[in-house]
Amino acid sequence: MTKSQRIIITILSVIAFTLVVVVGVFAYQALSAVAMKPLGPSLPTQALPPTWTPSPGPLTSNGAVTFAPTISFPTATPGPRCGGPLSMNILVVGTDTRGDNYTYGLADAIRLVRVDFFTPKVSALEFPRDLWVEIPHVADDLNGQDHEKLNQAFLYGQPGFNYWDDPTEGSGLLALTLNRNFGASVDHYITINMRTFEHIIDALGGIDVEIPNEKIAKTTGLKEGTHHLSGAEALKLSRNRSGGSFERADNQNIVLCAVRKKLTSPQILAQIPALIETFQDNIRTDFTPAQLSQLACLATQMPPENIVLASFPADLFKQTRVFDPVFDKRISILDADFDILRDFVVRFQMGTWPAQAAIASPSPLIDEEDNAFVCQ
Repeated sequence: MTKSQRIIITILSVIAFTLVVVVGVFAYQALSAVAMKPLGPSLPTQALPPTWTPSPGPLTSNGAVTFAPTISFPTATPGPRCGGPLSMNILVVGTDTRGDNYTYGLADAIRLVRVDFFTPKVSALEFPRDLWVEIPHVADDLNGQDHEKLNQAFLYGQPGFNYWDDPTEGSGLLALTLNRNFGASVDHYITINMRTFEHIIDALGGIDVEIPNEKIAKTTGLKEGTHHLSGAEALKLSRNRSGGSFERADNQNIVLCAVRKKLTSPQILAQIPALIETFQDNIRTDFTPAQLSQLACLATQMPPENIVLASFPADLFKQTRVFDPVFDKRISILDADFDILRDFVVRFQMGTWPAQAAIASPSPLIDEEDNAFVCQ
């Protein structure tokens, strides 16, 4: 090979290498842009957090402090895991729409989920759907009526009503309602209708739920022990409220624990990207694919005892009736002292309530005083 040939080959090699690098950079930038693009519109601006000072411990219905919880962080982890923030609050909504669209539908299940990327820990707080709350932005369309049940905040935000023209639709209006009434600060939302829920459970191959004792068996309609449920059966269990609204929340907790266990199994983890791609058009969320990857990463590092499903103490609520001008009749609602509920929400968002379960239990219901389920 002559000297001139070696020079030409060297120049061509440098050009080829440069082209590969350039193409790689552009491909990376394109994929990064896709990964950072939200799958839905972002939430509207919410009010600043409440300015009241939380008391030293969670309150009972009469305002007494029950205990002073603390939260400790492990020193082995230098910062948030999986590239996530320190924490985030997610509004998770299960709507009773039976079709594939989101034109109408009430919020059948309402959870505020706090994801702690440092500890790591996930806590989910259930909001009773029958709370009588102020719903922003609807009074003009309801002849001055600005109070309705909490689950209707989602309904009135849906495009079928044209009360609220924000692209986040019912998810955004429900987030604002939680902020207005309880000081909840929502960073992201995930909304799913009943049909999509069924399809996801079926795509996972069903779930195995554990009915730990006879008390819970009475409210679920299932015998004590392990049961394999299809999507339709899991939905039926989630919506079963034969024992009351609070018992239905317990049923939903059992299903959520089973879903979590299935999602973190090795055979399913590898399918998560495909599942996200399959169902991304049927789920409403403002997460980016990159953020969903962070959550999936965190799930693999999450000890079961660090997943806590909480409810407000049942004795804070009273069943009563009010006259609703929209329906022109008296309707049944849940009444509560919102100042006390706000105090619980503040603690929840700080990560100090419910307290971390210190002991294991054969039952997912760990602490009745704290109203907390822990996934086993």
